[in-house]
Amino acid sequence: MERSKVLMALAALAHESRLDLVRLLVPLGEDGLNAGDIARALGLSASRLSFHLSALEQAGLIRSRRVSRHVIYSADLAGIGGTLSYLLADCCMDHPEVLACCGSAARAALHSVATGTAG
Repeated sequence: MERSKVLMALAALAHESRLDLVRLLVPLGEDGLNAGDIARALGLSASRLSFHLSALEQAGLIRSRRVSRHVIYSADLAGIGGTLSYLLADCCMDHPEVLACCGSAARAALHSVATGTAG
């Protein structure tokens, strides 16, 4: 992953509402949610939500798709995994103490996202 893309992703996550939005979408997988449901779940106005969705989508952390008259938003797990993988491998140089804080399940998941074997 490119450094500029990681910086954009980290900047996008450095906001309480955007972090909450990612936390909401990740467990839903590809199903995701439409904007109205996201706004209700997070207590955001439509204009504020639109601003946050745009920032996260530009950063490669969420994606959108049109289904009938609705736009469905879901987490971009490869984008999130790539960001975390960059931090662990390139910034932290896979330092054992840093990796130990992630837990073995998280490390295995990051490895499979980074190597393209997630599924």
